[in-house]
Amino acid sequence: MEDQFLNYLFDKPNRKVSIPSNEIISEWAKKVVHFLFPESSGKIFASAEELKKYAIELEHDLFGIISKSCELQHTDCKETSMRFFDQLPELYRILNTDITAIYEGDPAAVSRFEVVRSYPGFYAICFYRIAHLLFNLGIPIIPRILTEHAHSRTGVDIHPAAIIGEYFYIDHGTGIVIGETAVIGQYVKLYQGVTLGALSVRKVLAGVKRHPTVGDRVVIYSGATILGGETVIGHDSIIGGNVWLTESIEPFSTAYHSPIINIRNTKQTS
Repeated sequence: MEDQFLNYLFDKPNRKVSIPSNEIISEWAKKVVHFLFPESSGKIFASAEELKKYAIELEHDLFGIISKSCELQHTDCKETSMRFFDQLPELYRILNTDITAIYEGDPAAVSRFEVVRSYPGFYAICFYRIAHLLFNLGIPIIPRILTEHAHSRTGVDIHPAAIIGEYFYIDHGTGIVIGETAVIGQYVKLYQGVTLGALSVRKVLAGVKRHPTVGDRVVIYSGATILGGETVIGHDSIIGGNVWLTESIEPFSTAYHSPIINIRNTKQTS
Protein backbone atom coordinates (compact mmCIF):
# COMPACT_ATOMS: atom_id res chain seq x y z
CA MET A 1 0.00 0.00 0.00
CA GLU A 2 1.42 3.39 -0.98
CA ASP A 3 2.55 5.80 1.74
CA GLN A 4 0.75 8.65 -0.05
CA PHE A 5 -2.57 6.88 0.43
CA LEU A 6 -1.84 6.10 4.09
CA ASN A 7 -0.89 9.73 4.72
CA TYR A 8 -4.12 10.83 3.05
CA LEU A 9 -6.16 8.60 5.34
CA PHE A 10 -4.26 9.75 8.43
CA ASP A 11 -4.73 13.43 7.60
CA LYS A 12 -8.53 13.17 7.24
CA PRO A 13 -10.22 15.21 10.03
CA ASN A 14 -12.29 12.25 11.27
CA ARG A 15 -9.11 10.34 12.07
CA LYS A 16 -8.61 12.75 14.96
CA VAL A 17 -12.08 12.14 16.47
CA SER A 18 -11.87 10.24 19.76
CA ILE A 19 -15.57 9.43 20.14
CA PRO A 20 -16.04 6.05 21.85
CA SER A 21 -17.17 3.10 19.76
CA ASN A 22 -20.85 2.50 19.07
CA GLU A 23 -20.59 -0.65 21.17
CA ILE A 24 -19.39 1.28 24.24
CA ILE A 25 -22.16 3.85 23.81
CA SER A 26 -24.92 1.27 23.38
CA GLU A 27 -23.60 -0.79 26.32
CA TRP A 28 -23.87 2.31 28.51
CA ALA A 29 -27.52 2.72 27.51
CA LYS A 30 -28.19 -0.96 28.23
CA LYS A 31 -26.79 -0.42 31.72
CA VAL A 32 -29.18 2.51 32.20
CA VAL A 33 -32.06 0.19 31.30
CA HIS A 34 -30.69 -2.46 33.69
CA PHE A 35 -30.45 0.20 36.41
CA LEU A 36 -34.10 1.19 35.94
CA PHE A 37 -35.38 -2.33 35.26
CA PRO A 38 -33.06 -4.97 36.77
CA GLU A 39 -35.44 -7.65 35.48
CA SER A 40 -34.27 -6.77 31.96
CA SER A 41 -30.91 -8.41 32.68
CA GLY A 42 -31.29 -10.47 35.83
CA LYS A 43 -28.94 -8.09 37.65
CA ILE A 44 -29.61 -8.05 41.40
CA PHE A 45 -28.80 -5.07 43.62
CA ALA A 46 -28.21 -6.10 47.23
CA SER A 47 -28.98 -2.68 48.71
CA ALA A 48 -29.98 0.90 47.94
CA GLU A 49 -26.35 1.85 48.55
CA GLU A 50 -25.20 -0.55 45.83
CA LEU A 51 -27.82 0.92 43.51
CA LYS A 52 -26.54 4.42 44.25
CA LYS A 53 -22.97 3.34 43.53
CA TYR A 54 -24.07 1.88 40.19
CA ALA A 55 -25.81 5.18 39.31
CA ILE A 56 -22.67 7.16 40.11
CA GLU A 57 -20.66 4.88 37.81
CA LEU A 58 -23.21 5.36 35.02
CA GLU A 59 -23.03 9.14 35.42
CA HIS A 60 -19.23 9.02 35.31
CA ASP A 61 -19.36 6.87 32.18
CA LEU A 62 -21.77 9.30 30.49
CA PHE A 63 -19.46 12.18 31.34
CA GLY A 64 -16.58 10.28 29.72
CA ILE A 65 -18.61 9.55 26.59
CA ILE A 66 -19.92 13.05 25.99
CA SER A 67 -16.64 14.76 26.91
CA LYS A 68 -15.06 12.88 23.98
CA SER A 69 -18.05 13.30 21.68
CA CYS A 70 -18.84 17.00 21.63
CA GLU A 71 -17.23 20.39 21.89
CA LEU A 72 -18.64 21.29 25.30
CA GLN A 73 -16.31 22.59 27.97
CA HIS A 74 -15.29 20.16 30.70
CA THR A 75 -17.66 21.75 33.22
CA ASP A 76 -20.55 21.71 30.72
CA CYS A 77 -20.10 17.99 30.15
CA LYS A 78 -20.25 17.37 33.89
CA GLU A 79 -23.37 19.49 34.26
CA THR A 80 -25.02 17.81 31.27
CA SER A 81 -24.39 14.31 32.62
CA MET A 82 -25.79 15.38 35.99
CA ARG A 83 -28.89 16.85 34.33
CA PHE A 84 -29.50 13.58 32.51
CA PHE A 85 -29.48 11.60 35.75
CA ASP A 86 -31.62 14.21 37.52
CA GLN A 87 -34.30 13.37 34.94
CA LEU A 88 -34.13 9.60 35.40
CA PRO A 89 -37.15 9.50 37.77
CA GLU A 90 -39.32 11.08 35.06
CA LEU A 91 -37.84 8.77 32.42
CA TYR A 92 -38.65 5.80 34.64
CA ARG A 93 -42.23 7.02 35.10
CA ILE A 94 -42.80 7.42 31.36
CA LEU A 95 -41.28 4.04 30.52
CA ASN A 96 -43.66 2.45 33.01
CA THR A 97 -46.58 3.95 31.10
CA ASP A 98 -45.21 2.26 27.97
CA ILE A 99 -45.02 -1.06 29.84
CA THR A 100 -48.63 -0.59 30.91
CA ALA A 101 -49.72 0.16 27.34
CA ILE A 102 -48.04 -2.97 25.99
CA TYR A 103 -49.16 -5.27 28.81
CA GLU A 104 -52.77 -4.11 28.79
CA GLY A 105 -52.97 -3.85 25.01
CA ASP A 106 -51.53 -7.22 24.01
CA PRO A 107 -53.60 -10.33 24.87
CA ALA A 108 -50.42 -12.41 24.48
CA ALA A 109 -48.58 -10.53 27.25
CA VAL A 110 -48.72 -12.58 30.46
CA SER A 111 -46.81 -10.20 32.72
CA ARG A 112 -44.99 -6.89 32.88
CA PHE A 113 -41.81 -8.88 33.45
CA GLU A 114 -42.31 -10.53 30.06
CA VAL A 115 -42.75 -7.12 28.42
CA VAL A 116 -39.53 -5.78 29.93
CA ARG A 117 -37.50 -8.90 29.31
CA SER A 118 -38.61 -10.03 25.87
CA TYR A 119 -40.58 -7.43 23.88
CA PRO A 120 -38.51 -5.82 21.09
CA GLY A 121 -40.95 -2.91 20.98
CA PHE A 122 -40.16 -2.02 24.57
CA TYR A 123 -36.43 -2.35 23.90
CA ALA A 124 -36.72 0.12 21.02
CA ILE A 125 -38.84 2.50 23.11
CA CYS A 126 -36.28 2.43 25.94
CA PHE A 127 -33.45 3.38 23.62
CA TYR A 128 -35.55 6.05 21.93
CA ARG A 129 -36.52 7.67 25.25
CA ILE A 130 -32.91 7.66 26.50
CA ALA A 131 -31.74 9.08 23.17
CA HIS A 132 -34.51 11.71 23.12
CA LEU A 133 -33.52 12.90 26.59
CA LEU A 134 -29.89 13.23 25.49
CA PHE A 135 -31.02 14.99 22.31
CA ASN A 136 -32.98 17.54 24.35
CA LEU A 137 -29.85 18.18 26.42
CA GLY A 138 -28.06 19.24 23.23
CA ILE A 139 -25.73 16.24 22.96
CA PRO A 140 -24.80 15.52 19.32
CA ILE A 141 -24.38 12.15 17.54
CA ILE A 142 -24.82 9.97 20.67
CA PRO A 143 -28.65 9.97 20.45
CA ARG A 144 -28.54 8.84 16.82
CA ILE A 145 -26.06 6.08 17.61
CA LEU A 146 -28.42 4.78 20.30
CA THR A 147 -31.53 4.71 18.14
CA GLU A 148 -29.61 3.11 15.29
CA HIS A 149 -28.44 0.42 17.69
CA ALA A 150 -32.09 -0.27 18.57
CA HIS A 151 -32.90 -0.20 14.84
CA SER A 152 -30.31 -2.88 14.11
CA ARG A 153 -31.51 -4.97 17.06
CA THR A 154 -35.29 -4.70 16.60
CA GLY A 155 -36.02 -3.34 13.12
CA VAL A 156 -37.65 -0.27 14.69
CA ASP A 157 -36.20 3.01 13.35
CA ILE A 158 -37.12 6.02 15.52
CA HIS A 159 -35.29 9.30 15.10
CA PRO A 160 -34.27 10.66 18.53
CA ALA A 161 -35.77 14.07 17.72
CA ALA A 162 -39.28 12.67 17.21
CA ILE A 163 -41.75 13.62 19.94
CA ILE A 164 -43.70 10.68 21.36
CA GLY A 165 -46.24 10.82 24.17
CA GLU A 166 -46.81 8.47 27.08
CA TYR A 167 -48.39 5.00 26.89
CA PHE A 168 -46.72 4.26 23.56
CA TYR A 169 -47.26 0.75 22.23
CA ILE A 170 -45.26 -0.91 19.48
CA ASP A 171 -46.57 -4.37 18.59
CA HIS A 172 -44.13 -6.74 16.82
CA GLY A 173 -42.18 -3.72 15.60
CA THR A 174 -40.18 -4.91 12.63
CA GLY A 175 -40.05 -2.34 9.84
CA ILE A 176 -41.47 0.63 11.78
CA VAL A 177 -40.04 4.02 10.72
CA ILE A 178 -40.70 7.24 12.66
CA GLY A 179 -39.09 10.33 11.15
CA GLU A 180 -37.26 13.22 12.76
CA THR A 181 -40.13 15.72 12.95
CA ALA A 182 -42.95 13.27 13.69
CA VAL A 183 -45.18 14.10 16.65
CA ILE A 184 -47.13 11.28 18.31
CA GLY A 185 -49.70 11.74 21.06
CA GLN A 186 -50.56 9.54 24.03
CA TYR A 187 -51.96 6.00 23.95
CA VAL A 188 -50.88 5.46 20.32
CA LYS A 189 -50.48 1.91 19.03
CA LEU A 190 -48.33 0.99 16.01
CA TYR A 191 -48.04 -2.37 14.31
CA GLN A 192 -45.19 -3.72 12.18
CA GLY A 193 -44.27 -2.02 8.93
CA VAL A 194 -45.75 1.40 9.76
CA THR A 195 -43.99 4.41 8.25
CA LEU A 196 -44.39 7.99 9.49
CA GLY A 197 -42.30 9.61 6.79
CA ALA A 198 -41.71 12.65 4.60
CA LEU A 199 -43.17 13.43 1.20
CA SER A 200 -39.74 14.61 0.05
CA VAL A 201 -36.20 13.91 1.21
CA ARG A 202 -34.58 16.94 -0.41
CA LYS A 203 -31.70 18.27 1.69
CA VAL A 204 -33.07 21.82 1.59
CA LEU A 205 -35.93 20.61 3.81
CA ALA A 206 -33.62 19.97 6.75
CA GLY A 207 -35.14 21.52 9.86
CA VAL A 208 -38.61 21.76 8.30
CA LYS A 209 -41.61 19.84 9.68
CA ARG A 210 -41.63 16.94 7.21
CA HIS A 211 -43.30 14.12 9.10
CA PRO A 212 -46.88 13.55 10.28
CA THR A 213 -48.60 14.42 13.53
CA VAL A 214 -50.59 11.59 15.13
CA GLY A 215 -53.24 12.40 17.73
CA ASP A 216 -54.03 10.61 20.98
CA ARG A 217 -55.45 7.07 21.03
CA VAL A 218 -54.74 6.38 17.35
CA VAL A 219 -54.20 2.81 16.15
CA ILE A 220 -52.15 2.30 12.97
CA TYR A 221 -52.17 -1.22 11.58
CA SER A 222 -49.40 -3.06 9.76
CA GLY A 223 -47.96 -1.73 6.54
CA ALA A 224 -49.63 1.68 6.73
CA THR A 225 -47.67 4.63 5.31
CA ILE A 226 -48.42 8.20 6.42
CA LEU A 227 -46.39 10.99 4.84
CA GLY A 228 -45.99 14.75 5.09
CA GLY A 229 -45.38 17.40 7.70
CA GLU A 230 -48.83 18.90 7.26
CA THR A 231 -50.58 15.53 7.57
CA VAL A 232 -52.47 15.25 10.86
CA ILE A 233 -54.19 12.07 12.02
CA GLY A 234 -57.05 13.14 14.29
CA HIS A 235 -57.35 11.61 17.73
CA ASP A 236 -59.20 8.32 18.25
CA SER A 237 -58.76 7.32 14.60
CA ILE A 238 -57.96 3.92 13.13
CA ILE A 239 -55.65 3.52 10.14
CA GLY A 240 -56.07 0.16 8.45
CA GLY A 241 -53.34 -2.11 7.14
CA ASN A 242 -51.47 -1.04 3.99
CA VAL A 243 -53.22 2.35 3.84
CA TRP A 244 -51.29 5.15 2.09
CA LEU A 245 -52.10 8.62 3.47
CA THR A 246 -50.73 12.00 2.44
CA GLU A 247 -53.57 14.16 3.76
CA SER A 248 -55.10 14.86 7.16
CA ILE A 249 -58.11 13.06 8.56
CA GLU A 250 -60.57 14.22 11.21
CA PRO A 251 -60.76 12.75 14.73
CA PHE A 252 -62.70 9.48 15.12
CA SER A 253 -62.01 8.54 11.49
CA THR A 254 -61.35 5.11 10.03
CA ALA A 255 -59.13 4.89 6.96
CA TYR A 256 -58.92 1.64 5.02
CA HIS A 257 -58.77 0.29 1.51
CA SER A 258 -60.57 -2.69 -0.01
CA PRO A 259 -58.21 -4.87 -2.03
CA ILE A 260 -59.63 -7.21 -4.63
CA ILE A 261 -58.75 -10.76 -3.70
CA ASN A 262 -59.47 -13.70 -6.00
CA ILE A 263 -59.53 -17.17 -4.49
CA ARG A 264 -59.53 -20.20 -6.70
CA ASN A 265 -59.69 -23.79 -5.56
CA THR A 266 -56.96 -25.62 -7.42
CA LYS A 267 -58.85 -28.90 -7.12
CA GLN A 268 -61.76 -27.56 -9.13
CA THR A 269 -61.74 -28.21 -12.84
CA SER A 270 -61.85 -25.21 -15.10
